[in-house]
Amino acid sequence: MAAARQLLEGCVRLRSCCAKWRDDCYARVGCRDVLVQRELLIKLEDNRLVETVGIPVEDDKGSVRLTACVSSQVGCPLRCSFCATGKGGFSRNLQRHEIVEQVLAIEDLFKHRVTNVVFMGMGEPMLNLKAVLEAHRCLNKDVQIGQRMITISTVGVPNTIKRLASHKLQSTLAVSLHAPNQKLRESIVPSAKSYPLDAIMKDCRDYFLETNRRVSFEYTLLAGVNDSVEHAKELAELLHNWGRNYHVNLIPFNPIEGSEYRRPYKKAVLAFTSALESRKITASVRQTRGLDASAACGQLRNEFQKSPFLAESDPSQSQLDIAVAC
Repeated sequence: MAAARQLLEGCVRLRSCCAKWRDDCYARVGCRDVLVQRELLIKLEDNRLVETVGIPVEDDKGSVRLTACVSSQVGCPLRCSFCATGKGGFSRNLQRHEIVEQVLAIEDLFKHRVTNVVFMGMGEPMLNLKAVLEAHRCLNKDVQIGQRMITISTVGVPNTIKRLASHKLQSTLAVSLHAPNQKLRESIVPSAKSYPLDAIMKDCRDYFLETNRRVSFEYTLLAGVNDSVEHAKELAELLHNWGRNYHVNLIPFNPIEGSEYRRPYKKAVLAFTSALESRKITASVRQTRGLDASAACGQLRNEFQKSPFLAESDPSQSQLDIAVAC
């Protein structure tokens, strides 16, 4: 009952907030107007800013699946080299209601029920696992989103995959690999030094055995860094050695200001995908819809501020404000 009351209070507070349009809406080329991705920049009660994204997809039968990509922290302390969130600094963990309210904000904006939630926004969910699990329970029990429709992602934090497995959730675990070997991974993901690739793969195997749920591996393709056919072959070997139920999501890099990385050409992406599929690795290329909307994680917030804090609060605004990019 306490969780439900807190959720209701958050819902009322959210719907009474001041909303303002940051930019005119843009539509994806070739899509219907209803299928427009929108990103929210939410100012919390203490003036920190977080992002959340609503991603609508229409299936063959005309039904719309609405995914909310939510943040778990204000910023991120792990500072993956290609990620805009880490460049903006880290402030604090989000509380349960601050995570749930992001989903309610997406529903309020789209006037449509959220069907899927992915913890792939700002922050490392495993560094805020207690609040993430509390939000997960609330989303499942109170907002009525099925466990199998919720994905929790991680770049890898020692011992946390084991902790997550112990809860025996039916949600999907998404592990951000970004490299097929330890040396390259450390150059892309500095925190990888404390959590070797072999250990991550073992914990993923144990997670599968504990939950019987497929593990998703995320792989951001960086031109000239980790996107060669040889890298694909090495990744295939790594996954074959793992030998469990998995899926690979390939994500072409979304350019960010000041980054040394480049987005790979389509030809390179297709060659990488083909090399995996020829080795019987199930893979898909994720559409990066943020190219025109600063929708790569952390980019919208960094447009508004260079740190996790607002310089000052505007007393004329509500405590919880929303800027919308769509």
